[in-house]
Amino acid sequence: MEPKRILFVCLGNICRSPIAEGVAQDIVNSQALSIEVDSAGTSNWHEGEHPCSHSVKIAKHNNVDISKQRSRPISKKDIGKFDYVISMDEQNRQDLIDFGFENVYKLGDFGGFNGKDVPDPYFFPGFEGFEKVFHMIDTAVKDLIQKIKHSTNTSEI
Repeated sequence: MEPKRILFVCLGNICRSPIAEGVAQDIVNSQALSIEVDSAGTSNWHEGEHPCSHSVKIAKHNNVDISKQRSRPISKKDIGKFDYVISMDEQNRQDLIDFGFENVYKLGDFGGFNGKDVPDPYFFPGFEGFEKVFHMIDTAVKDLIQKIKHSTNTSEI
């Protein structure tokens, strides 16, 4: 059976989506799940860069290593490759749909956040925004993975 594939997407792929990828990969590894995870950005502004230092720090503080990830923009090759495309906010979701992706979910659709956007912590002063965003991402990703594990159809998560 083919593994399920999840793509997490934010604007620059240096703060929110790398955290989501890291949290998901940690769950996949610890539970030996047949799920592949990746992340990308709707822009190419940070292509090839590591996640921002605050994202690396908050992830490490929560025993998740994202330090080796590299930013990449979405590509036409991604369309159809992933079973689940998960955006961090409504603007990312709309950009993904405009790019050609179908069935795009928002991460805030999971974890009891009622469709709320995952705010971009890059524009918050200090470190507190990253702590709040990590908690939201962690909660939502755990719920997403649970739903994927129990789903028989990608349109039913």
